[in-house]
Amino acid sequence: MPDAIPEGFLPLETNSPFNQSVGPFYCRQDGDSLVMGLLIGENHCNTSGRLHGGMVATLADIALGHNVGFALGYGDTEKFEAFRAQGVPGAPIATVSMTTDYAGTARLGDWVEVRVDVQHAGKSIAFANAYLHSGDRRIARSSAVYKVLER
Repeated sequence: MPDAIPEGFLPLETNSPFNQSVGPFYCRQDGDSLVMGLLIGENHCNTSGRLHGGMVATLADIALGHNVGFALGYGDTEKFEAFRAQGVPGAPIATVSMTTDYAGTARLGDWVEVRVDVQHAGKSIAFANAYLHSGDRRIARSSAVYKVLER
């Protein structure tokens, strides 16, 4: 159990009241993508002290959306610090569908990391998968489709 933010991860600033209420989230750049993370607190757990399934889906959706925005050019990979501080508030996307398959769990104090693979980010639609891990355990996989709204 790490009980600490891993080196290289920085707070993800957000203007979203919802994201502010369920975070804090962290991120680091890895090439042309963002790796997202969350240190599991009491407010993220269910009554059995495990990461709540709704929080798993929330974390996946936030990571997927930020990476799709990044792939669409909302956020400059050369200026990661500015992107991290601003998030992707201008990315005109909407989640069309998302499925989450739960394969494990995390507990209070665990670090959960999300890596995203954007398969396609086009003019009207985007497809991406997220893989959530706690240590060497995969805890979930999410797949999402996003509608790219008018710019």
